[in-house]
Amino acid sequence: MTSSDTKLVMGSLEGLRVLDLSRILAGPTATQLMADLGAEVIKVEKPGCGDDTRNWGPPFVPDAEGNDSDISAYFLCANRNKKSVAIDLASEEGVALVLRLVAISDVVVENYKPGDLARRGIGYEDLVKIKPDIIWCSITGFGQTGPYCDRTGYDFLIQAMGGIMSITGEPDIAGGTPVKVGVGIADVMCGMYATVGILAALRHRDRTGEGQYIDLALYDSQVAWLVNAATNHLVSGRVPARLGNAHPNIAPYQTFRASDQHLAVAVGNDAQFARFTQAIGQPELAKDERFARNRDRLVHIAALQRIIEAEISKDTAASWENRLLAAGVPAGRVTSIDTVLTDPHTLARGMVVEMHGDDQTPPIRVLGNPLKMSATPVQYRSRPPHLDEDHDAVMKLLNPDPA
Repeated sequence: MTSSDTKLVMGSLEGLRVLDLSRILAGPTATQLMADLGAEVIKVEKPGCGDDTRNWGPPFVPDAEGNDSDISAYFLCANRNKKSVAIDLASEEGVALVLRLVAISDVVVENYKPGDLARRGIGYEDLVKIKPDIIWCSITGFGQTGPYCDRTGYDFLIQAMGGIMSITGEPDIAGGTPVKVGVGIADVMCGMYATVGILAALRHRDRTGEGQYIDLALYDSQVAWLVNAATNHLVSGRVPARLGNAHPNIAPYQTFRASDQHLAVAVGNDAQFARFTQAIGQPELAKDERFARNRDRLVHIAALQRIIEAEISKDTAASWENRLLAAGVPAGRVTSIDTVLTDPHTLARGMVVEMHGDDQTPPIRVLGNPLKMSATPVQYRSRPPHLDEDHDAVMKLLNPDPA
């Protein structure tokens, strides 16, 4: 799929202007999502170096000569459909420019330390005087209040301090240690919360004319998406432990090693378990009082795992996948990223998109947006920008030609 395959129609957020003062992943994830939905996003970057992630490589997108450009693969993942302008926020001229941009914007997204922008004269209290109905979303590591509010927060630290790392990895008995999730999931989820909060605030503004301030912390969003792991503890008092790929509430719901690779099996209820036992040639397990009900399977999980592992190891993962799917049991092979990105289903769903390059860079491929909207489809209008690429266009917004 290419960026030109989708007929250009009005996006659901068209007419909305977002001033993006954020860097790295959480804020840029939120602003890219809004840009995909039609919002105009002006990304303010530090002169000379830009967003930190421009330098988070290799790999980098090559330029026309095959050399590294200023667009790293990391930067590529969260900055399409945006305009880049370099502004020095430490200078009086830069502050003045930001104030002028706020006056013509609907939303500001920033991830500076608490009080940092206010000391420069461009905090929320300063900007609300210029644009009373502005929606301001501040993303920080630990929030504007609380004993940790002055700490710097990166995704890795938040995963460690926010609980997810304590339940990710193999159990102690297997020699496991706490492990982070393989991508910056705390950042990404925070960006999703930011987008929801901003859209809710815009809905309120459209009804009442009132803007508002959103205080969003990586730490808070990480705690929020502990979901059933946290509520299990709140209900039982037991501290969740690392289970590898097993599930604390359902069994069997984990990976098993087939003769060639790992297979994920997701048995969600007792009826599925009965079909699963038939498929693996062990129908008596569904009648065994240790395994007949999910609650009993959890109690006797070690014994059940040994039986299943012995059977699954006798054949290939692909063979088991086909057999289990035919029996109505959810199953799938553990797939590497290169295989995922070339999978016919991935491509059919438009989850890899080619975007046109320019004189400096060839066409590039990016991940697609998962939203499939019938009336206002996602748009892939422009590839992630080079640093300050849109300086003239942004300045023209501040100094439009007379009618």
